[in-house]
Amino acid sequence: MKTFTDNTGRTWTLSVTVGTIKRVRALCGVDLANIISIEAGKAPNVGLLDRLASDPVLLVDVLYAVCKPEADAQNVSDEDFGRAMAGDAIEHATTALLDEVIDFFPQAKRKVFNKILGASRRFEAKSKEALTALLDAPEFDAKIDQALEQLTASSTAVPESQE
Repeated sequence: MKTFTDNTGRTWTLSVTVGTIKRVRALCGVDLANIISIEAGKAPNVGLLDRLASDPVLLVDVLYAVCKPEADAQNVSDEDFGRAMAGDAIEHATTALLDEVIDFFPQAKRKVFNKILGASRRFEAKSKEALTALLDAPEFDAKIDQALEQLTASSTAVPESQE
Protein backbone atom coordinates (compact mmCIF):
# COMPACT_ATOMS: atom_id res chain seq x y z
CA MET A 1 0.00 0.00 0.00
CA LYS A 2 1.18 3.47 -0.88
CA THR A 3 0.54 6.69 1.03
CA PHE A 4 0.50 10.42 0.38
CA THR A 5 -0.06 13.49 2.50
CA ASP A 6 -2.51 16.26 1.58
CA ASN A 7 -1.97 19.96 2.21
CA THR A 8 -3.62 19.78 5.65
CA GLY A 9 -1.13 17.15 6.81
CA ARG A 10 -3.53 14.20 6.63
CA THR A 11 -1.90 10.99 5.43
CA TRP A 12 -3.95 8.84 3.08
CA THR A 13 -3.38 5.16 2.37
CA LEU A 14 -4.06 3.88 -1.13
CA SER A 15 -5.09 0.28 -1.57
CA VAL A 16 -6.21 -0.86 -5.00
CA THR A 17 -8.30 -4.03 -5.03
CA VAL A 18 -11.16 -5.28 -7.19
CA GLY A 19 -13.48 -3.48 -4.76
CA THR A 20 -11.55 -0.23 -5.23
CA ILE A 21 -11.72 -0.52 -9.01
CA LYS A 22 -15.48 -1.11 -8.83
CA ARG A 23 -15.93 1.91 -6.53
CA VAL A 24 -13.90 4.20 -8.83
CA ARG A 25 -15.90 2.99 -11.86
CA ALA A 26 -19.19 3.67 -10.06
CA LEU A 27 -18.23 7.07 -8.62
CA CYS A 28 -16.04 8.48 -11.41
CA GLY A 29 -16.69 6.49 -14.56
CA VAL A 30 -12.97 5.67 -14.70
CA ASP A 31 -11.72 2.12 -15.15
CA LEU A 32 -8.39 1.82 -13.34
CA ALA A 33 -8.09 -1.73 -14.65
CA ASN A 34 -7.44 -0.13 -18.04
CA ILE A 35 -4.91 2.46 -16.88
CA ILE A 36 -2.68 1.11 -19.68
CA SER A 37 -4.04 -1.20 -22.33
CA ILE A 38 -1.94 -3.31 -24.62
CA GLU A 39 -3.06 -4.81 -27.91
CA ALA A 40 -0.83 -7.14 -29.90
CA GLY A 41 1.10 -5.31 -32.59
CA LYS A 42 0.12 -1.84 -31.34
CA ALA A 43 1.74 0.74 -29.11
CA PRO A 44 0.45 0.73 -25.52
CA ASN A 45 -2.64 2.87 -25.05
CA VAL A 46 -2.00 5.34 -22.23
CA GLY A 47 -5.13 7.41 -22.84
CA LEU A 48 -6.36 7.11 -19.26
CA LEU A 49 -2.94 8.13 -17.93
CA ASP A 50 -3.06 11.19 -20.18
CA ARG A 51 -6.60 12.04 -19.04
CA LEU A 52 -5.64 11.84 -15.37
CA ALA A 53 -2.44 13.84 -15.98
CA SER A 54 -4.27 16.62 -17.81
CA ASP A 55 -7.38 16.86 -15.61
CA PRO A 56 -6.52 17.48 -11.95
CA VAL A 57 -10.20 17.59 -10.98
CA LEU A 58 -10.78 14.11 -12.39
CA LEU A 59 -7.57 12.92 -10.77
CA VAL A 60 -8.61 14.19 -7.33
CA ASP A 61 -12.07 12.67 -7.78
CA VAL A 62 -10.42 9.31 -8.52
CA LEU A 63 -8.12 9.69 -5.51
CA TYR A 64 -11.11 10.47 -3.30
CA ALA A 65 -12.96 7.40 -4.59
CA VAL A 66 -9.92 5.24 -3.84
CA CYS A 67 -9.66 6.75 -0.35
CA LYS A 68 -13.42 6.90 0.29
CA PRO A 69 -13.60 4.30 3.10
CA GLU A 70 -10.81 6.13 4.95
CA ALA A 71 -12.38 9.53 4.20
CA ASP A 72 -15.77 8.33 5.47
CA ALA A 73 -14.15 7.08 8.67
CA GLN A 74 -12.57 10.53 9.18
CA ASN A 75 -15.73 12.41 8.13
CA VAL A 76 -13.85 14.06 5.24
CA SER A 77 -16.18 15.03 2.41
CA ASP A 78 -15.13 15.09 -1.23
CA GLU A 79 -15.14 18.91 -1.00
CA ASP A 80 -12.83 18.86 2.04
CA PHE A 81 -10.59 16.33 0.31
CA GLY A 82 -10.43 18.47 -2.84
CA ARG A 83 -9.63 21.63 -0.88
CA ALA A 84 -6.61 19.88 0.60
CA MET A 85 -5.22 18.85 -2.78
CA ALA A 86 -3.00 21.25 -4.73
CA GLY A 87 0.57 21.56 -5.90
CA ASP A 88 3.03 18.98 -4.63
CA ALA A 89 0.30 17.02 -2.82
CA ILE A 90 -1.26 16.22 -6.20
CA GLU A 91 2.08 15.17 -7.65
CA HIS A 92 2.86 12.87 -4.70
CA ALA A 93 -0.67 11.44 -4.71
CA THR A 94 -0.43 10.75 -8.45
CA THR A 95 2.83 8.87 -8.04
CA ALA A 96 1.37 6.82 -5.18
CA LEU A 97 -1.82 6.07 -7.13
CA LEU A 98 -0.02 4.94 -10.28
CA ASP A 99 2.37 2.75 -8.31
CA GLU A 100 -0.52 1.21 -6.37
CA VAL A 101 -2.60 0.58 -9.50
CA ILE A 102 0.35 -1.14 -11.18
CA ASP A 103 0.95 -3.25 -8.05
CA PHE A 104 -2.65 -4.50 -8.39
CA PHE A 105 -1.80 -6.46 -11.54
CA PRO A 106 -0.17 -9.91 -11.73
CA GLN A 107 3.61 -10.01 -11.99
CA ALA A 108 3.90 -10.40 -15.79
CA LYS A 109 1.61 -7.46 -16.54
CA ARG A 110 3.08 -5.44 -13.67
CA LYS A 111 6.55 -5.81 -15.18
CA VAL A 112 5.40 -4.44 -18.55
CA PHE A 113 3.44 -1.60 -16.93
CA ASN A 114 6.41 -0.65 -14.76
CA LYS A 115 8.58 -0.37 -17.90
CA ILE A 116 5.98 1.86 -19.58
CA LEU A 117 5.53 4.01 -16.48
CA GLY A 118 9.31 4.24 -16.01
CA ALA A 119 9.72 5.46 -19.58
CA SER A 120 6.95 7.99 -19.04
CA ARG A 121 8.58 9.27 -15.84
CA ARG A 122 11.98 9.57 -17.57
CA PHE A 123 10.37 11.55 -20.39
CA GLU A 124 8.65 13.83 -17.87
CA ALA A 125 11.90 14.39 -15.96
CA LYS A 126 13.81 15.22 -19.14
CA SER A 127 11.03 17.58 -20.23
CA LYS A 128 11.20 19.39 -16.88
CA GLU A 129 14.98 19.66 -17.17
CA ALA A 130 14.75 21.08 -20.69
CA LEU A 131 12.08 23.59 -19.66
CA THR A 132 14.11 24.65 -16.63
CA ALA A 133 17.19 25.13 -18.82
CA LEU A 134 15.16 27.22 -21.26
CA LEU A 135 13.69 29.40 -18.53
CA ASP A 136 17.06 29.83 -16.79
CA ALA A 137 18.87 30.84 -19.99
CA PRO A 138 19.92 34.51 -20.07
CA GLU A 139 18.64 34.74 -23.65
CA PHE A 140 15.13 34.02 -22.39
CA ASP A 141 15.20 36.99 -20.01
CA ALA A 142 16.68 39.17 -22.74
CA LYS A 143 13.83 38.28 -25.12
CA ILE A 144 11.26 39.09 -22.43
CA ASP A 145 12.93 42.44 -21.76
CA GLN A 146 13.03 43.19 -25.49
CA ALA A 147 9.33 42.35 -25.90
CA LEU A 148 8.43 44.55 -22.91
CA GLU A 149 10.45 47.44 -24.35
CA GLN A 150 8.63 47.10 -27.67
CA LEU A 151 5.25 47.07 -25.91
CA THR A 152 6.18 50.11 -23.85
CA ALA A 153 7.47 51.99 -26.90
CA SER A 154 4.36 51.26 -28.94
CA SER A 155 1.99 52.22 -26.12
CA THR A 156 3.69 55.61 -25.63
CA ALA A 157 3.51 56.43 -29.34
CA VAL A 158 -0.17 57.40 -29.19
CA PRO A 159 -1.31 59.76 -32.01
CA GLU A 160 -2.18 63.34 -31.02
CA SER A 161 -5.81 64.30 -30.56
CA GLN A 162 -7.67 66.03 -33.45
CA GLU A 163 -8.87 68.82 -31.17
